[in-house]
Amino acid sequence: MPRWLPRAMVLALALVAAFQLGSWAFHQLTGLLVNALIAFFLALAVEPAVSWMAARGMRRGLATFLVFLAVLIAAAGFVTLLGSMLAGQIVKMVEDFPEYLDSVINWINSHFHTELRRVDIQEGLLRSDWLRTYVQNSASGVLDVSAQVLGGLFRLLTIALFSFYFAADGPRLRRALCSVLPPARQSEVLRAWEIAVDKTGGYLYSRGLMALISGIAHYVVLEVLEVPYAPALAVWVGLVSQFIPTIGTYLAGALPMLIAFTVDPWYALWVLAFVVIYQQFENYVLQPKLTSKTVDIHPAVAFGSVIAGTALLGAVGALIAIPAVATLQAFLGAYVRRYDVTDDPRVHGRRGRGAEPGAATRMRRLWSRRVGAEPSGADGGGGGPAS
Repeated sequence: MPRWLPRAMVLALALVAAFQLGSWAFHQLTGLLVNALIAFFLALAVEPAVSWMAARGMRRGLATFLVFLAVLIAAAGFVTLLGSMLAGQIVKMVEDFPEYLDSVINWINSHFHTELRRVDIQEGLLRSDWLRTYVQNSASGVLDVSAQVLGGLFRLLTIALFSFYFAADGPRLRRALCSVLPPARQSEVLRAWEIAVDKTGGYLYSRGLMALISGIAHYVVLEVLEVPYAPALAVWVGLVSQFIPTIGTYLAGALPMLIAFTVDPWYALWVLAFVVIYQQFENYVLQPKLTSKTVDIHPAVAFGSVIAGTALLGAVGALIAIPAVATLQAFLGAYVRRYDVTDDPRVHGRRGRGAEPGAATRMRRLWSRRVGAEPSGADGGGGGPAS
């Protein structure tokens, strides 16, 4: 046996073991890494406000605390307002539910010539196996829901702490990162950091602008339908649909439909139709244009980055995909050498002189030749005029 073979086998086994250990550790820490990634982008989002306050003499930690406190107060006030509104509407809907049920039953009886009664429907529902199974499953799932709520609160606390440390100790973090790099690399890291701050701020600006447009549009519709709490519902639709990825649209549209149902069940269908139509307009017209202007990426790239981010990291990937791609594109743009484009008609979407004419052009030329040849042929066959 060669003397190097045992050492090579031991080295190969050690590499395999290290790979397995690293893969296991990565899968175990995926949640923590995702939370840190979210916190990093949140820190980039509040970086302009914190830096502005720190430049005017305020300590960076205090400035970060004030920014986070303002965000927390605004979020708590918004949730409290919507919670009280939703609770009142649910109570009203429960009280008026028998009347809604009677109106639906009368409509069905008049149009389909049936003899349904509300008492029979209520008794059949209370005695159904579906309701009994649902109650049993709900009772057994209380602990699971409580565990998920506690897990979500712990995750929010983790993200908030990481975001606070990233924002408050941003200069120290940059210095620590640059201390292990040569001067040329340090300038590149600082430039990438600055680009990330600008692109993240631009992305949040675009989402805020779309939230404003969405809120105004839904406010007009809800006011026309005379749905109560139209301003609060419009704010809810604008914020939730823009800042909660993937399921935000459905959560945003469900609450106005619920409130509209308390006024008139048909109003809920009108609200649903408007939510669907506006969402298509936003996805294919409004969002690509605004996103391409604020983060300076092509609409198709923005749309594809959201799909790729969702496939990789789910809702988190959909939220941070556009600023991440915009940062990467702006950073790599300095290393891509560009040339002057030749003045060729094909560059502007026109065909060149030497290009083969199209079928329509050839048909027009053939028709013009035939029309031009017909008079001479007629004159030659009939003879010329007498002199």
